[in-house]
Formats: sequence, C-alpha cells, structure tokens
Amino acid sequence: MTSSALGDAIRDLDRASSTPELVQATRTLCALKDPEAAETLVKVLGFNNPAVAAVATQGLIQLGRDIVPTLLVSMDARNYGARAWVVKALAALRDPRGLDLLEHALMADIAPSVRRSATRGLADLELDPVSKDQQLHRCMQGLLKSGQDDEWVVRYASVFGLEQRLRSPHVGSSIADQAVLMLRTLASEAEDARVVRLRAALALQRLHLE
Repeated sequence: MTSSALGDAIRDLDRASSTPELVQATRTLCALKDPEAAETLVKVLGFNNPAVAAVATQGLIQLGRDIVPTLLVSMDARNYGARAWVVKALAALRDPRGLDLLEHALMADIAPSVRRSATRGLADLELDPVSKDQQLHRCMQGLLKSGQDDEWVVRYASVFGLEQRLRSPHVGSSIADQAVLMLRTLASEAEDARVVRLRAALALQRLHLE
C-alpha cells in the first residue's frame, strides 16, 4: 500500500511543470528512500530532461539492489536517453543479475552513451560465486567487443575494464592474452584517439606489461 508521504511526493511530481520544480519533486521522492518509488523514478528517466534524470538515477542507486528486477524490465526501446540512465544505474549497482542486459546493451544498442555505461558495468560487476568463472569470461568477451567499438568513449571504457579484470587471478590464459593484445593495439598508432592510446599505455604500465 502506498504511503501518504509517497503519494504526496508522486502528486507533486505530476504537478511539476518546469525543470526546477521537477528536480525538487524528484529530490523529495528520492529522499523518502522508499522502494515503491522505483517505478515512478524509472518513469522520470523517460522525461528526456538530463537534470531530472540525474537526480532520479542517484535515487534509484540509493535504493539498492532490491530494485534490480524493476530496472531489468524497464528498458524502453524507443527512448535511448532513458536506456542510458537505466544501464548507468544497473552498472553502479554491480548486481550480477544485470549481466544479460549489460551484454545486450553493449552488443545491440545504437547509442554510444548506453554502450559506454554497459562497458563500465562489465568492468565493475560483482560476480556470483557459484558461476564466477563463466561470468568473468562473459565480462571479458564484452570488454574485448567494446575495445573495437566505433566510438572512442566506448573504447576508453573498455581499456578501464580490461585493466580491472586482468587483475583477477581467475581470468583464463587464452582470453587474458587477447585482452593484453587489445590493450597493446589500443596503445599503438592503430588507435586514432590520443586519449585512448594514453589510457591504454597507462593500463599496460600499471599491469607491468609495457
């Protein structure tokens, strides 16, 4: 049953007609820290208002992993802005239940911001102890894929992720070799974006692979 405070906050949000009013109403809703607010906060992501969506996303993240099932069924194929915020929230929560969605977003989404967030999610995802090796392999495969993305921001995120994952002793030798080769390629003149080259070189240095 919806609490009185939650109902009031949702009504205030519905009545808001300007960005400052929407931001304030969303902050009020987030401050309740009520899991029942998750669906409304997800709807806010679809307003195509970055200032409001940023507040709603932080509110969703603060609600914790209990809202992951809500996020997993909330992807809007027609609204790439909303998708980007949902993927960002899933990535921040680091819940292994988000792996399928992160993989799909990376492989199929047309928006670079969504693919970048998905890549960061694969870098930071906490692995289920029962299927750690399999999930780690899938994360590595996704990161290798993002290293070949057309957008430099996605490749940059891939470098970060590969560095993170290569620190794990559980990475298989074959895919680890592929990851090192990818980092060396991204650190070379074959990579157009200087910022990516520099970040890949730093990753190799930190991993003592330069």
